[in-house]
Amino acid sequence: MSTFPVVMDVDTGIDDAMALMYAVRNPHMDVRAVSTVAGNVSLKQVVENTLKILDLMGASDIPVAAGAVAPLNSPARDASYVHGADGLGGVELPAPTREPVAEHAVELMRRTIMESEQKVTLIACAPQTNLALLLRMHPEVTENLERIVFMGGSASVGNATPVAEFNIWHDPEAADIVVKSGVPLVMYGLDVFNHVAIPDDVVAGLKASDHPVARALGGIAGFTYGDDEDEPQAYSLIGDAGAVVAAVHPEMFVSSEHRIEISLADEITRGQTVVDQRAQVGEDRLHGKKIDDIPVAEVVFSAKDEMEVIREFLDVVLEGELKELYS
Repeated sequence: MSTFPVVMDVDTGIDDAMALMYAVRNPHMDVRAVSTVAGNVSLKQVVENTLKILDLMGASDIPVAAGAVAPLNSPARDASYVHGADGLGGVELPAPTREPVAEHAVELMRRTIMESEQKVTLIACAPQTNLALLLRMHPEVTENLERIVFMGGSASVGNATPVAEFNIWHDPEAADIVVKSGVPLVMYGLDVFNHVAIPDDVVAGLKASDHPVARALGGIAGFTYGDDEDEPQAYSLIGDAGAVVAAVHPEMFVSSEHRIEISLADEITRGQTVVDQRAQVGEDRLHGKKIDDIPVAEVVFSAKDEMEVIREFLDVVLEGELKELYS
């Protein structure tokens, strides 16, 4: 498999951290830039977390830029109750060794994409505000994008609301712009996100390890969240990292093409990713929008073997070490 250039867009909480860990260590991915956006935690905290994780992984040469501080039409609403106040589950890492680059995330993305001799894969692990701004301000980038792989949406249950997944719900207007961009899309949503988890005994082994990356990963994945009304539970899902694995190894997953739309107006369904799985055209298509006007995405529904995905993730992040914990 050849190496392909990548730009990552993140709101670094727990699973974005894992996504970065995998991406920068993957021999098939050339991560050329990381843009950041408010989401799981504030933009300031996201930037700090991103720099810390890249330092931990020996990837301090990858430029990081700060982006949007809030969605296009709404105030920022974080998910720190899941990721911890610092977004990394309280795992202590050394302070960053550098500052983010001076240019805005949108400009870093534009420049990186347009300067690439090979088409770029844009991986979005966050609310898609930066991506929407990029596409509106610099639509020429679409000519040099191979695809957009995004963690977001759901063809079934939501998490931010009964039907809406957090990243899409946080900025549905931005997601709508991205979905309608004409760039080939891969949607890695909650249907698969909610099922690919590091086993508890493996997390415990990682936390107890002397290996600095393993110990940090174990602490992040083992963060326990919940409140008085909810039974505390360990995060353990690799979440966004699964979308990055899918970008490299689509053969590990079950997916199919479907037309998708983002619900914008209705309060109950706002932020829902409507995935049309019907086998035949319905009355709405006969008497409303033409079917060709609805964007198409490759929608990932499940992992063929969830533990195979976990082994791939850990093999790459730990560079083949500590296999005794998970093989």
